[in-house]
Amino acid sequence: MKLKHLSLFILFFLILNGTSWSYERPRYPSSTIYHQLLKLRETKRVLYIAAHPDDENTRLIAYLGNHTHAEVGYLSLTRGDGGQNLIGKELGVELGMIRTQELLKARETDGGQQFFSRAIDFGYSKNPEETLNNWDKKKLLADVVWVIRNFQPDIIINRFNTIPGVTHGHHTTSAILSLEAFKAAADPQVFPDQLDMVDPWQAKRVFWNAYNWRAPYQPEEGKLYHAFETGEYDDLLGVTYAQIAADSRTMHKSQGFGSTAPLGGAVDFIELVDGARFEESPFEGVNNRWDGVPNGAAIQDALDESVDQFDFAQLENNLSRFLAVKQLLDELDSPEKWVREKQQCIDELIMELLGLKVEFTAARQEAYVGERVEATLVINNPSSVGIQVQDFTVMGSSHSFNKEIKDNAVLRDGIAMEFAPTMSVSQPYWIKNSPQNNLYQVSDQEKIGKAFNDPTVSGQFTFHLEGEEFTIKVPLKYKYNDPVDGEVNQPFVLLPPVQVSIDHDQVYVLSDKPSEFLIKVSFGTRILPGDLMLKGLKEENYKVLETTIDEAKKEKIYHLSVNGDTKIGKTVVTAQYLTTDGKIYEEGVKRIDYKHIPALTYFPKATFDLIKLNLKTTAQNIGYIPGAGDDVPEVLRNLGYAVTELENGSLDADRLGQFSTVIVGIRAFNVNQQVVDQFDQLMKYVEDGGNLIVQYNTTASLKTDRLGPYPFDITRKRVAVENAPVEADFEAHPVLKGPNAITLEDFDGWIQERGLYFTENWDEHYVTPLSMHDPEESPSEGSLLLANYGKGTYTYSGISWFRLLPAGVPGAIKLFVNLIEQDHE
Repeated sequence: MKLKHLSLFILFFLILNGTSWSYERPRYPSSTIYHQLLKLRETKRVLYIAAHPDDENTRLIAYLGNHTHAEVGYLSLTRGDGGQNLIGKELGVELGMIRTQELLKARETDGGQQFFSRAIDFGYSKNPEETLNNWDKKKLLADVVWVIRNFQPDIIINRFNTIPGVTHGHHTTSAILSLEAFKAAADPQVFPDQLDMVDPWQAKRVFWNAYNWRAPYQPEEGKLYHAFETGEYDDLLGVTYAQIAADSRTMHKSQGFGSTAPLGGAVDFIELVDGARFEESPFEGVNNRWDGVPNGAAIQDALDESVDQFDFAQLENNLSRFLAVKQLLDELDSPEKWVREKQQCIDELIMELLGLKVEFTAARQEAYVGERVEATLVINNPSSVGIQVQDFTVMGSSHSFNKEIKDNAVLRDGIAMEFAPTMSVSQPYWIKNSPQNNLYQVSDQEKIGKAFNDPTVSGQFTFHLEGEEFTIKVPLKYKYNDPVDGEVNQPFVLLPPVQVSIDHDQVYVLSDKPSEFLIKVSFGTRILPGDLMLKGLKEENYKVLETTIDEAKKEKIYHLSVNGDTKIGKTVVTAQYLTTDGKIYEEGVKRIDYKHIPALTYFPKATFDLIKLNLKTTAQNIGYIPGAGDDVPEVLRNLGYAVTELENGSLDADRLGQFSTVIVGIRAFNVNQQVVDQFDQLMKYVEDGGNLIVQYNTTASLKTDRLGPYPFDITRKRVAVENAPVEADFEAHPVLKGPNAITLEDFDGWIQERGLYFTENWDEHYVTPLSMHDPEESPSEGSLLLANYGKGTYTYSGISWFRLLPAGVPGAIKLFVNLIEQDHE
């Protein structure tokens, strides 16, 4: 792979596919600009539809976008919130934010656009009926119709078919919704409220991206299909479409989807599902959009001339022809998305011919509402063609220049900005309101489908070039130099003026003993007088033991105690700071930082789970061997256990012997080679009297089949319905009796699922006291395996402790504590 060319190619798509840009990069090679000129000339549009980030066929998207030169969009129903995380502990909303950015990076790589519906990924679903019991079908259909009407695809390609039971229920549902939306989008009687902003749209055809898992697709007799040669090499880009696809898929790092491109040819099939039949091409009968605009013939002629006479050696020689295209495009007075994209594209291509760089940087990455921040505007024109810099407008303030720059001249100007108290903080738009019924609540119709927020602050830069006016948006960003990575660019973030943070996500009241914790209130510009309140908890149930004020740090720290009079179970409590002028602040700040995506900041409500249990525990030292990452250790610390995470050093039996219980994190036998290499030491630890608890592993990438003292197999079986019935043999094993007696009520209130990757074919030494199953399926006893081995005890469990314990599910906590408290004398 020509890595340099590919990296430039990726960055160029950052410009052309809706991501804000700032021209801080080097001038692009002529082959890349020529490639984008071919894409500008083409008007075909394709919408690809599936359910999750990483469902999409990146090879087909790369081929259609870069060989056919079509504009390709991918609509993922969800943001992958219900998935798992291989690189960290983030789950739920936080994982959805990570996977959103990974998907945007994938689209930058393969050249597509990205869209989402409001659906929340609630975890694995076995059929579409179950899926649509959790999702409001009408609202999701409206989202798909909206994206079709807004994007206006000529053809639609579904990743999955509509046959239930052969794949994830979300997958099948995405195809069902797509087929219904294919017709509904053209009907003005369906969702007529959308038509104030978009027009009805009828795509020509809808296809299924046919596949057979683990085997080549075999076209069926009587089916109408088309084959794309997606393994070809692109001379302009210097890579194969398979390589682009592999690099795109590798962006899904949280899912462990690093990919290596296969060599040689490859074929991808699409099978007609609905719409007009065709003879040779899926695009037969698709109108050339240039034929439908007033000066379309002239635009096509100008584009053809630009292509035919393109000068690869002297880019500035293309300028007059590109300007002629711009003049013709600017004459189009059309609100349609494809026209606006073409107008933006030619402007950006002209700037690329010049190598123009414009950046707008803040002195720091974050600021509070109400603060003043210094920023710098830098403009560099390395070409010999002069541009007349007119002005730069930001937040209602205009900065005039009226100055020509050329021959690598740099224009620099300092700009001070003050963020009014009424400005919105940088909260991802889909989590501003609390979700309901597994759907994000988005009231602004024009934001539905949108991948991410616009930049918090953008300025408008205007310049003239040979009589033509150019206006571009330039986002405010933060730029710094990292001693290892060099230049790093991050989004600028606007913070709320008051932030509330709690030192525990869960506060436990065990056996009526009071529990103490801290709440910190941070202020932006100055400490605001006010008081702390706990919404959801009666005043007599808690008291402030001490309040500390740190004027230098602008902080108030409250030391609180919750007494034992609270109700049994889980109560969600919100910490609020009430100022003397009546304003309530209840948002905290959380940051997510991985090098492969932009830094993420969001503002969740300052809540904690108050959990009261009549729970018997003992003082124990627990060793925790990390796997793919989870928050179980923190939960155990909150319960009063001393937890040591064994991330470094040997796992020999002598070291493990200092712990009464050792717990192996999720997917450790998939990702932690040391656990595999020192498995015999783990078994010796058990044999010598230790208590070992191993959490679930997946069948894919399993490094060994030795997971316990006696054999068993891991399967792909799971119980996906969170309230699926559970049967328990309370006499089968002491772990269900104590020290905390388990009842069937303890299996109420579980979240997302019961468990996953259950076992089968276990040795007779194991006891399996639990049985559970999804509707209309046979019971499975493979969720919990217990065995005595030597002087110790061993547990293997596919129950989703990594979700249940951080969510504060009382019954799950009781059962897991019993696993820790097993008598292994």
